[in-house]
Amino acid sequence: MYHPTTRVLTVLELLQSRERLSGPELAARLEVNARTARRYITMLQDMGIPIEAERGRYGAYRLRPGFKLPPLMLSDEEALAVTLGLLAARRLGLAVAAPAVEGALAKIERVLPPRLREQLQAVQASLVLDLARSEASPSSQLVVEMSGAAQAGRRVWIRYRNDRGDETERQIDPYGLVFRQGRWYAVGHCHLRGAQRMFRLDRVAELRVEDERFTRPEGFDTAAFVVQSLATMPNIWEVEVLLQTTLDDARRRVSPIFGTLEDVEGGVLLRAHGDHLSWMARELVATGLHLAVRKPAALREELRQLALRVMAMAEGA
Repeated sequence: MYHPTTRVLTVLELLQSRERLSGPELAARLEVNARTARRYITMLQDMGIPIEAERGRYGAYRLRPGFKLPPLMLSDEEALAVTLGLLAARRLGLAVAAPAVEGALAKIERVLPPRLREQLQAVQASLVLDLARSEASPSSQLVVEMSGAAQAGRRVWIRYRNDRGDETERQIDPYGLVFRQGRWYAVGHCHLRGAQRMFRLDRVAELRVEDERFTRPEGFDTAAFVVQSLATMPNIWEVEVLLQTTLDDARRRVSPIFGTLEDVEGGVLLRAHGDHLSWMARELVATGLHLAVRKPAALREELRQLALRVMAMAEGA
């Protein structure tokens, strides 16, 4: 549990980094109720920090313009959090991230006391983040512009290249960005197709933020949309497998990127598309479930061949 003093200082940090902050948003970030958040604001005001409160339904708190606070100071936990974030950014593989990450790490190390600097250097030297590296890196500028448009609710124009190399010009309302399985995706409403779509950012050849505004659908889950889209993307093989288990158990054992799960009579129906039946066979065996392949017959044969190879391995052949 955090000490109240820590929360008060956190309020000050948040107000420094944001132009304005509403009471409910401040309370949510601190994981306290609105009344407690107001008490922290009052404590800072009593200390002479010029925090102004805007009244009304859409009121918020802000630091008086022009007020300057002391230079950045990090606690041990904050410095570790920043370092871990930078190391994770390095693994995400943005096109110009490497020099920016190294520069930020060097600046942080330079201002830290010796003991904390040694701790963070030990983390950098020994920690391995097993994140999927980006297979095709978009520019960091494109990521920033698309993210900014999504946050501001502004439409963007893009020149997009598909997997065959064909280019189209589109207007999209970006709902958010997702990094998954080594690739960056933008999700939103495509006005060319008149439907929600996802776009690989490394295939965006040009982007322009426009003046038109849009409203993001309430409760829309960008990550879930990407997972569902990848799982149902047409490929060479269309697969249906009946898993003899419950839906909850199947969700624990089957990766969401594999396919979709449906509760049916006799078990759970797994529907998937893929190019490589050998990979699918290995993934099905890894679930440890009893199953029946409905289609294709080639998958049943692939499972038989996999079983023979495993038996040969067990016998030392």
